[in-house]
Amino acid sequence: MPFARDLAAHGDRIALITPSGEVTYRALAERVAATAERLGPARRLVLLAGANRAESLVIHLAALAGGHPVLLVPGDSTATIDALTAAYDPDVIARPDDHGSWALHERHRTSAHTLHRDLALLLSTSGSTGSPKLVRLSHDNLQANAESIAGYLGIRQTDRAATTLPLHYCYGLSVVHSHLLRGAGLILTERSVADTAFWEEFRAARGTALAGVPYTFDLLDRVGFAHMRLPHLRYVTQAGGRLAPERVAAYAELGRKSGWELFVMYGQTEATARMAYLPPALAHERPESIGIPVPGGSFRLRPVDGIAGPDTGELVYSGPNVMLGYAETPADLALGRTLEELPTGDIARRAPDGLYEIVGRRSRFIKILGLRLDPHRIEAQLEGHGIRAACVGDDDALAVVTARPAGADTSAVRRLVSEGCGLPPHAIRVLPVSELPRLASGKTDYEAVRRLARGTQDPTPAPGDDLCALYSEILDRTDVTEDSSFVSLGGDSLSYVEMSLRLEQILGVLPADWHTTPIGRLRTPAAQCTPSAVPRRGLRRSLETGIALRAVGIVLVVGSHIPVFLVQGGAHVLLGVAGYNFARFHLSVGERGERLRRMGRSIARIAVPSMVWIAFALLLTREYDLANVVLANSLFEQDNSDPEWRYWFVEALVHFLAGLAVLLSIPWLHRTERRHPFGFALALVALGLVGRYDPWGLAHVRFHLSPTVVFFLFALGWAAARARTPVQRLLLTAVALVTVPGLFPGEQTLRTSVVLGGLLLLLWVPALPSIDPVNRLAGVLAGSSLYIYLTHFHVYPHLRDHSPVAALLVSLICGVAYGAMATRLTSRLLSSLQALTRQSALRTSLTPDAARGG
Repeated sequence: MPFARDLAAHGDRIALITPSGEVTYRALAERVAATAERLGPARRLVLLAGANRAESLVIHLAALAGGHPVLLVPGDSTATIDALTAAYDPDVIARPDDHGSWALHERHRTSAHTLHRDLALLLSTSGSTGSPKLVRLSHDNLQANAESIAGYLGIRQTDRAATTLPLHYCYGLSVVHSHLLRGAGLILTERSVADTAFWEEFRAARGTALAGVPYTFDLLDRVGFAHMRLPHLRYVTQAGGRLAPERVAAYAELGRKSGWELFVMYGQTEATARMAYLPPALAHERPESIGIPVPGGSFRLRPVDGIAGPDTGELVYSGPNVMLGYAETPADLALGRTLEELPTGDIARRAPDGLYEIVGRRSRFIKILGLRLDPHRIEAQLEGHGIRAACVGDDDALAVVTARPAGADTSAVRRLVSEGCGLPPHAIRVLPVSELPRLASGKTDYEAVRRLARGTQDPTPAPGDDLCALYSEILDRTDVTEDSSFVSLGGDSLSYVEMSLRLEQILGVLPADWHTTPIGRLRTPAAQCTPSAVPRRGLRRSLETGIALRAVGIVLVVGSHIPVFLVQGGAHVLLGVAGYNFARFHLSVGERGERLRRMGRSIARIAVPSMVWIAFALLLTREYDLANVVLANSLFEQDNSDPEWRYWFVEALVHFLAGLAVLLSIPWLHRTERRHPFGFALALVALGLVGRYDPWGLAHVRFHLSPTVVFFLFALGWAAARARTPVQRLLLTAVALVTVPGLFPGEQTLRTSVVLGGLLLLLWVPALPSIDPVNRLAGVLAGSSLYIYLTHFHVYPHLRDHSPVAALLVSLICGVAYGAMATRLTSRLLSSLQALTRQSALRTSLTPDAARGG
């Protein structure tokens, strides 16, 4: 394999950009050579658990360089690894050990198989299952395919492509091979494009290339890709299924305006990945076409019975990248080439301009009630009406599984299908689901669709199914998929506490970036979800510092007001935590409109229960006025009486969020924050420090409670969430140590120390050692901290003279109860409004006039 053997020829150019650092081609070549030496000179069958990590890639390249056939399987599917191990008895298994490092388990010193001299790679035709049917690819196949792709894409040494697709998927693998061939760089990442951290890595690495299947483009739409600034992006490639022509045209136009090119490609695993591509210059005017054969390949159209039309037939491909053939047993590994050309199974036509168009799928044609139907065409027609669907059928009925929320108007979908294909409505079954089932490659999982259509479920839950249900429950969402994350689903600080603690019970260990990690990447074996796997009382765990500070902070606030003790500063610590959470949850979304919507929801979730409670307290006690109710007390000149200032914390928080929403609604400020997240936060800290020292006399009579004065604490929390390096954290530490002292009137060393301690913990200690009962208690208190703050002023006065400790406990309990009631009512209200909106939108989009294009 020349491209695997000649890595050192690219010298000190950067080959890999990984989360742990960069790897040059020279260093990569040394690691590949060392691993090849471990594999030995005798050819052996190597089963490799694929992953977008340097260790996995090194083993893959070492096996290719040493002539060892590689059986590449999904690294996150133990069932697939076990099934193919049993079916093919590999000589070596390369997979992660218990510590996450790739280990070589040598099962046979010499191969147990007869391996054909041309055999280089074995890939599954499905990309996810443990089916023993594999595609046999040769060294020449891999080299020719890499050279062809590198040629028509014009890959340069300066290019850097992100691994947006799995290594075990032929499309993802072709990205790796073609870029290594040209000495280009690979941004090795396992993050989803729906993850904000992916785009931070991509920009930092000066990424030039993105690859995606149709589902990837769905995710790009969700994260606001059209508005992202990616100055080094040169080209975007699409394959792995049909992308609707209007979307091809839209992305081609977006690329033209943004300075990058869109390559729409067509291929199959049996052709080592690629057979055709649409030149970018034609993408806008011919978006329905798959284009022309790749360099070195050619097409012919084979007549098909029952399909008439000029220049129409089954598409047959020839070229040096056509596989050797299939393998279904270990004996097939000894076979050489068993076919010279590849019948694709697709029905295509050659247009007068020489471009090819796919018009149907031969193997998917079905006959229902005597009518011959093409499910692919039905899916395309529904997509034209904004409905994502997967169709399967038998002799009696067509099943249409639609990606629509529960409660969708199935009769409208049935009518559209009936009018489009001629089937009577009674022969069409419509099943709405929150999201179409997908393979790891992002393609529709038609086997899972068939199970849904039959009304049965896979006895082995897909990875993440249990977590999807948990996310749906806590966030009250019906559109949860394995590509969703807590942040992408709109999670905020109010739901974060419950989510993190429930997840830790399932996962055992919670990753630091779980809130931005797609569900599919969170490790969730089914055994972990059984009752026996629930942590035992007293089991050692960790507690996120932000949650601990919220719990301790609110106890300090209430306890000092009674007083049970006098340890002040808890509310000011909570302001820092609020800024920290704001950056984590609201700023992790890239698209400006979605950011603003989330900020609006967050403001409402704080302001509405606060205003309701203060209005109730006003009617009950007459201690407040209208300015308090509308959270505007600090905007008016007031005296120093205690009741007027009780809710300063809530006022400040709402004012901060509203002001920031206005700032980030300005496009250039939004773009600046996305490009320079820490620098932007540092600028806000600087702005906050101006208010901290109040040069213009804006602060009211209670200086340390004024929003303009305490904003710097919120900004410091924001910056703490954005700090990525020790130098950045040291800078913020210095700022805190200099500016917090002197904030409070008089000599309040303990209060100052509490605030400094909280801020420094946020900066330097992501989690604290804990045990399960403490986690549960902290979760309840932290999740209800806002409501405890609101209610405690009108609870403890009735009990403190009798028992200060009882006053503290009852205040906490009443706040938790109010929080549970407010959260439940708010969730029901929002769910009802969302359901009404969705149903109205669906009825509007599927009226008879709309269905006919009118």
